[in-house]
Amino acid sequence: MTTRYIFITGGVVSSLGKGLASAALGALLQARGYKVRLRKLDPYLNVDPGTMSPYQHGECFVTDDGAETDLDLGHYERFTGVPARQSDNVTTGRIYSDVIAKERRGDYLGGTVQVIPHVTDAIKAFVLSDVTDEDFVLCEIGGTVGDIESTPFLEAIRQIRNELGRDRTAYLHCTLMPWIAAAGELKTKPTQHSVKELLSIGIQPDFLLIRADREIPRGERRKVALFCNVQESCVIPALDVDTIYDVPNSYHKEGLDVEVLRYFHLMKEGEEDAVDLSRWHEVVRRFRMPEGEVTIGVVGKYVELLDAYKSLHEAIIHGGIANNVRVKIKWLESEALEKGDPAEVLSGCHGVLVPGGFGERGAEGKIAAAKFARERNVPYFGICFGMQMAVIEAARNMAGIEGAGSSEFGPCKEPLVGLLTEWKRGNTVEVRGEDDDKGGTMRLGAYPCKLMEGSRVREIYGEEVIYDRHRHRFEVNIAYKEKLEEAGLKFSGMSPDGVLPEIVEIPEHPWFIGVQFHPELKSRPFEPHPLFSSFIAAATTHSRLV
Repeated sequence: MTTRYIFITGGVVSSLGKGLASAALGALLQARGYKVRLRKLDPYLNVDPGTMSPYQHGECFVTDDGAETDLDLGHYERFTGVPARQSDNVTTGRIYSDVIAKERRGDYLGGTVQVIPHVTDAIKAFVLSDVTDEDFVLCEIGGTVGDIESTPFLEAIRQIRNELGRDRTAYLHCTLMPWIAAAGELKTKPTQHSVKELLSIGIQPDFLLIRADREIPRGERRKVALFCNVQESCVIPALDVDTIYDVPNSYHKEGLDVEVLRYFHLMKEGEEDAVDLSRWHEVVRRFRMPEGEVTIGVVGKYVELLDAYKSLHEAIIHGGIANNVRVKIKWLESEALEKGDPAEVLSGCHGVLVPGGFGERGAEGKIAAAKFARERNVPYFGICFGMQMAVIEAARNMAGIEGAGSSEFGPCKEPLVGLLTEWKRGNTVEVRGEDDDKGGTMRLGAYPCKLMEGSRVREIYGEEVIYDRHRHRFEVNIAYKEKLEEAGLKFSGMSPDGVLPEIVEIPEHPWFIGVQFHPELKSRPFEPHPLFSSFIAAATTHSRLV
């Protein structure tokens, strides 16, 4: 089996959508029957995004096997349905850590350790590893061409072309063609300069994917092709669309998949339209022609930067697609519920969702949101920290446990939520301490959860045992289970050994569910997560009652 590698780089400015471009191209190749895998090479020195603030880098996406990765891997999974792995995201920090560890062990036999060849060899080994029967591996290089941090990665992919040959490697470069209103023109010069920067490293792009907010005239495309030494048919416009799920359709219309397959000599004459994009057409149709609208209030801590909740945002949209309704998301800062009347802040919301988070700031606002939803019979969905705050609210106001709180915020009289120090992963026991390093020490990845017979979640999932992804360091204290259940909060999902609470619900409530895991990480536009589908359905029903 011959695996071909496509390297995606970006120039001019950041945030051009390289991750989305990679994901959409992967989806197009899939729609033509090819098996794909997507990877991200990140140039920052952090070992992984696990310890980075959401304000710095957006959400931290978690894989089934417990890797804390870049949010672009979420795009890859949502567009292709291929579960990402630990081997699909690497950073400069991890590369250098591995190289230095080898030097300390003496693996380099006393030689001088240098960026070339030792660092670039480590990058190449990562790119080429853990590949089996994939037809295409798409590797996105983070950052912008010209950044000093990304230079070793660019050098590594240049070397891979020399080693594997042109027939197995291709370079796709994403750039920007800005509209200058005063001149009334789209400008090609930024793209020219970006390609020149790539050429100075020794990389000649084979395809140019050019972001623009309007149609790119053929004259400008011809000019770019001429000055950048790229075939005109390989200058592909990447125009703005009203939903990211129309991007595969848009790229196919512009011929991206056709040109890529022609480059690799895989496109037979007359097969240009032999691609099945029906599921993408259906997703877009449902998005554009909904039969109703609901408003979901998301009470979070990082709402100033919506990338902090990227997977959550998309999963809510998926729930709307499943119910054929448009979801209007009302992003609410949790501290606003501490300063004002929660009923006023949450007015007009047909459902309340409290997502994950860390630290004490805004916690009382999230507790207030759970109380509002419980007392007003508004559908409530608590995820990770949102479940924990719902449990604390129930303890205080349903079970009468005064002083209920979380040890995450410091010593408290009744620690309803405490530090998770020991848990099972397969046949091994994971042990953590309060003073351990923060990076990679949480309960990470997919774990089994047994659902209680007759519970709402059992009905929603239709299965007895489920596997969802975790990312947390604190856990609901099982010692309070009996008292909380007597008050009406049921523990409807537990770890198979019955030690760790995974799901709580209020059976008498129209829809009140809290989960310790992150279901948003496994939702797809063409396969919405059942919890989000059910939550939006409940919110839709509630919208018709108010």
